[in-house]
Amino acid sequence: MAAQMTGAKMVVQALKDQGVDTVFGYPGGAVLPIYDEIFQQNDIRHVLVRHEQGAVHAAEGYARSTGKPGVVLVTSGPGATNAVTGLTDALLDSIPIVVLTGQVATFLIGTDGFQEADTVGITRPCTKHNWLVKDTAELSDVMHQAFHVATSGRPGPVLVDLPKDVQFAEAAYTPPAKARTSHYQPQVKAPIAEVTRLVEMIEQAERPIFYTGGGVINSGPAASQLLRELVAATGFPVTSTLMGLGAYPASGPQWLGMLGMHGLYEANMAMHGCDLMINVGARFDDRITGRLQDFSPNSRKVHIDIDPSSVNKIVRVDLPIIGDVAHVLEDVLKVWKSRGRKTGNTGPWAEQIAQWKQVRSLAYTPSEKTIKPQYALERLEALTKDHDRYITTEVGQHQMWAAQFLGFEAPNRWMTSGGLGTMGYGFPASIGVQMAHPEALVINVAGEASWLMNMQEMGTAVQYRLPVKQFILNNERLGMVRQWQELLHGERYSASWSEALPDFVKLAEAFGAKGILCSDPADLDDAIMEMLTHDGPVIFDCLVEKHENCFPMIPSGKPHNEMLLAAETEAFVGGGALV
Repeated sequence: MAAQMTGAKMVVQALKDQGVDTVFGYPGGAVLPIYDEIFQQNDIRHVLVRHEQGAVHAAEGYARSTGKPGVVLVTSGPGATNAVTGLTDALLDSIPIVVLTGQVATFLIGTDGFQEADTVGITRPCTKHNWLVKDTAELSDVMHQAFHVATSGRPGPVLVDLPKDVQFAEAAYTPPAKARTSHYQPQVKAPIAEVTRLVEMIEQAERPIFYTGGGVINSGPAASQLLRELVAATGFPVTSTLMGLGAYPASGPQWLGMLGMHGLYEANMAMHGCDLMINVGARFDDRITGRLQDFSPNSRKVHIDIDPSSVNKIVRVDLPIIGDVAHVLEDVLKVWKSRGRKTGNTGPWAEQIAQWKQVRSLAYTPSEKTIKPQYALERLEALTKDHDRYITTEVGQHQMWAAQFLGFEAPNRWMTSGGLGTMGYGFPASIGVQMAHPEALVINVAGEASWLMNMQEMGTAVQYRLPVKQFILNNERLGMVRQWQELLHGERYSASWSEALPDFVKLAEAFGAKGILCSDPADLDDAIMEMLTHDGPVIFDCLVEKHENCFPMIPSGKPHNEMLLAAETEAFVGGGALV
């Protein structure tokens, strides 16, 4: 006979049965029964954040660095509404998280009770699915369904809303094996005819490219390994979105770097000029495509994705393939090898790409007086690349420079907010990563404006003795906003200059952490080493050139072959070295 238990105990038991070891949350009246159950066990760690948005971003960092779903527990009303930004961030970036929210008792729903909000209604647009549980007898089944939905198919956030009386009432517990999950079973294997058609296109292509995205990483380690095997076997060049960095190693011989609005010259030119584009787990985001009617105009396009709703949504493709990336790539390799490993005449294409690579599109002018942000990240890369390293970022210029100048050799090492572009993401995400990997080096590359959005999580880092390193590129500006205003809005800097910034060293010390200030390029290496060798959390205030711009840049509404380049690169291209 199934065990009888309270709803609150069911929640904790379901978390244990789902293999959860860490929950990020903030208590309140509507979830105190669950918190009481957490207190009475030792299998699950609870991390007390300082804001519910921080809890969701921390769960995202945990999920993205481990491949396991992140879990959040918050109270009703403002606790739930504070989680909305994180839920939307996870939805757009396909991150599996399970958010548990308290709710007023069922008999108070709809009465505007204290801390009541229509959580299911509010979060319906920003979750993959959500549930309001009104009967304790259904609770354990819903909990297991929530984990199944969050992690199956295209991953994403789910939410379970838990009225307080449901937490107190008793019912029989349903174990995971008996939960109802058969109604949601996404297709993971693609028809062999579609795979064979892709192989035929590979055999015919003369200017091919692999365009990879976060779906490769979400599919699991096997997908990244299979991608590397396919790239090595075909010799085709490969580029990636912001979310896909690490799926193919940055040191790999076929790597073109990131593409898109701030992508590398060779990656964008190859996307524009290819005759076969193989999209693997990406979604044709507008930051990638630029002006749609001019996007890769002469290519045949293939789209491999587990989410049917993402295919032909933005860009019409010649061959849609619905399935899990790992399964599809495995079949492609098998069919291609069985047909003799043929490819088209790609020699001239390789020569053209080699010529594009001669354009040093990340060139900048060093300074002996001021730290250039590019230089700061070059030195950070040089001094940390051999560590067991995880990188998170906030959102802005620093995020793009980090993507350009830091190299990722493996998946799940790069955590950034892509689709929503959430300022304030990186710091709590770094806390989630560090909780999952306590011995690793975890660095959050930040801008001072973004970092201040969730600065309160310094208390969390100190409380749990998490040695997260906050590497702030401080230009005293809303850097990306200022850059757009300079280039596209006649240098009218409307509300883009930060004022009344804190002394970050004193701020770190006020929290009980270490603060480091660096403004001289000659001191940078020693200062970074001081950050790395400190065994606790650090705020590194790196004062950088205030008006440095991030290039290359595709202006909004322009095609890939109309990039804005830095003056150093423009001079090279304009000098006739390349057509």
